[in-house]
Amino acid sequence: MQRRMGEAVARVARKVNDTVENKTDSLADLANCKLMTFPVGIYKAMRSVTEGIHCISLANNELKSLTSRFVTTFNQLRELNLSGNYLHRLPEEVTSLLHLRAINLSRNRFRRFPDPLAAVTTLETIDLEENEITEVPAEKLASMASLRSLNLRENPVGPDVRLLVRPLVPFDLLLSPEKPVPEA
Repeated sequence: MQRRMGEAVARVARKVNDTVENKTDSLADLANCKLMTFPVGIYKAMRSVTEGIHCISLANNELKSLTSRFVTTFNQLRELNLSGNYLHRLPEEVTSLLHLRAINLSRNRFRRFPDPLAAVTTLETIDLEENEITEVPAEKLASMASLRSLNLRENPVGPDVRLLVRPLVPFDLLLSPEKPVPEA
């Protein structure tokens, strides 16, 4: 287990070094690194460039949580891809991501809509496909002026969510087709 984690951290370190050396605005290549947590050493390695990082992909890792330190360190993010992990909640500090336009949380373990997202006024796209969400805060979502698309496909959302139609919500609400009720 430690060897596997060590290999993952080494892969991440190489990718971070490339980002720092090339002065790119993206850490989009941290997907599929088998990370269980975001390596603490990366914060120090990236100290001088975190303000310039606008896009991070940690897709298809094994993350169970996102720390407040991650969010406050990379506070200039515009895009964050956390799909294919084991997340079930987000830290409250997500509300401080004042530039975040798109977040992908598909294929995680959310049972409820992540409340901190409703306070991120710049969000245009939220992808929550393939989670376990049953309830959605309709009023909060309706007040998100920048929101253009909310993907809730493959979630067991209640029938009340299906009633959210324009003009109540000024964004595209993507849902799976209703399954027919079997006859008795």
